[in-house]
Amino acid sequence: MTASDARVLARARRTLEIEAEAIRRLAPRLGREFLAAVRLISECRGKLVLTGVGKSGLIAKKIASTLASTGTPAVFIHAAEGAHGDLGVVAPGDIVCAVSASGETEEILRLLPTLRRMGTAVVSLTSARDSRLAAASSVVLLTGRAREACPLGLAPTTSSTAALALGDALAMALLERRGFREEDFARLHPGGKLGTRWLRVADLMHRGADLPLVRVTTPLLKAIYVMSSRKLGIAAVVDSRRRIAGVVTDGDLRRMIERGVDFGGTLVGEVMTRTPVTIGEQEFGVQALRLMESRSITALAVTDDTGRLRGLIHLHDLLKAGIA
Repeated sequence: MTASDARVLARARRTLEIEAEAIRRLAPRLGREFLAAVRLISECRGKLVLTGVGKSGLIAKKIASTLASTGTPAVFIHAAEGAHGDLGVVAPGDIVCAVSASGETEEILRLLPTLRRMGTAVVSLTSARDSRLAAASSVVLLTGRAREACPLGLAPTTSSTAALALGDALAMALLERRGFREEDFARLHPGGKLGTRWLRVADLMHRGADLPLVRVTTPLLKAIYVMSSRKLGIAAVVDSRRRIAGVVTDGDLRRMIERGVDFGGTLVGEVMTRTPVTIGEQEFGVQALRLMESRSITALAVTDDTGRLRGLIHLHDLLKAGIA
């Protein structure tokens, strides 16, 4: 390693140390004012509008995204555009959260008189308690005055990192206050891997005419035909009220061959599995996968609380959805 390389690595490590220390110092500072912000936002009848410019604007945009994805209605507007029409996004009952390291960002300050006339509460996220933005705010969230990790003292580094971390803390505190659950998260993340992780059994199962249904009195050969035609590797045995009495699977058929069962002279009720593994349709697909893996099976009967069959879900359904 050359001397130049060593200096580069030392600068990078020092940057991480400085920023990490700034975040560590934030935690003990959280108290009444932070709780006031959480109460104000959680009781908001409208939405939270984040604003800022430059690096602070980018931080505000990310905080808005995190809030929106965890149950707090939030949007971002660029402060400069806000003075040229975008302030129309702010509606009665909304709250504005302004992000500015100095608290003296002119584009934000120009919005304050209009927000005051609208009766809009302002939460500021800044390092400067004595700034004009802080003075005009209902609640001030202080990031603290920490020196930038930039050796020139110019590029926003520590200040933007602290603001981002404090925004995340606010989002998670609001999540906690609202009792935001996995189900709520799934509802807001229908796409990508996050979305597929929270698909429910009802979204994936086979139902209606796709179901291979037989009775306990069905000849085994006919049951095999029904299984083959539906291509699920399973037949559900139901009574007249469609309550599940058992199942016959491909694995059952292989074991019957080994035992020498007379397929032509046997009824389903004589050989079916009488206590099949079942799952509710409101369970998550990942839970169905875990159940299949733990029981070494490839299909599950989906039933309601009374034992009535609602559908069937196969391992291939989970694979197609990207869950398995």
